[in-house]
Amino acid sequence: MNTRGPPDSESTEPNAPSVEAAFQAAPEEMVAEILDGVLYLSPRPARPHANVASNLGGLLIAPFKFGRGGPGGWVILDEPELHLGPRPDKLVPELAGWRRERLPRAVGGADAPAHYDLAPDWACEILSERTRGRDKGAKMRIYARDGVKHLWLVEPLARTLDIYRLTEDQWVLAQSFSGETRVRAAPFEAIEFELPLLWFE
Repeated sequence: MNTRGPPDSESTEPNAPSVEAAFQAAPEEMVAEILDGVLYLSPRPARPHANVASNLGGLLIAPFKFGRGGPGGWVILDEPELHLGPRPDKLVPELAGWRRERLPRAVGGADAPAHYDLAPDWACEILSERTRGRDKGAKMRIYARDGVKHLWLVEPLARTLDIYRLTEDQWVLAQSFSGETRVRAAPFEAIEFELPLLWFE
C-alpha cells in the first residue's frame, strides 16, 4: 500500500501532514516507511526473508558487536527506524550498522526517540517481489544521499548476495556472491562465512 505524492529524493519540503498522520497510525503488524514523500505499508516479512535476516545478524553480531571471534567496534541493529534528510525520509532496513565511535550509545537515555537520525555506515536490505522496486530505487538513492558507505542486498529465493560501496555519491557493485562460495566483504571483511549459512533453516 502506498499514499502517493510526487517522488523527489532531493526535495526539502516536509512530508505532507496526511502522510505523517498515516505513518503514525500504521498498524503495528505492518512496516511503515516514507520514501520521497510517499507512504508505504508492508506486511511483516515472509519466512524466507525473516530467516535470512536472523541468520545474517547471527553471523555478524558476535564478531562485530560483541568482539567475539572478530574485531568488535560496531553497533548492529535489526530493523531500526531511520529518519534521514530534511523531510525526513523514514526507512526501516532489515539490518543496519554504525561504527561504535559514531554511535557509542545505541539505546540512549529514557527520553531517547525510537528512531535514529544518524545515517548508518552499513545497511542491508532483503529483497522480495513486493519490496524490490523501492529497495533498489528510492531507498538506494536515499542511502547514497545521506552517505551510507556500504549496502548489502540479499535475494533469499535466488540465494544471492550483492555488495555495494558508495563511490563519489554513486553506488558501485563491488562483489556478487552465489552458490556454495565463501563471503568476505566490506565493511566486515575481517571474517569469512559460507554463503549457504544465510539460507540455513
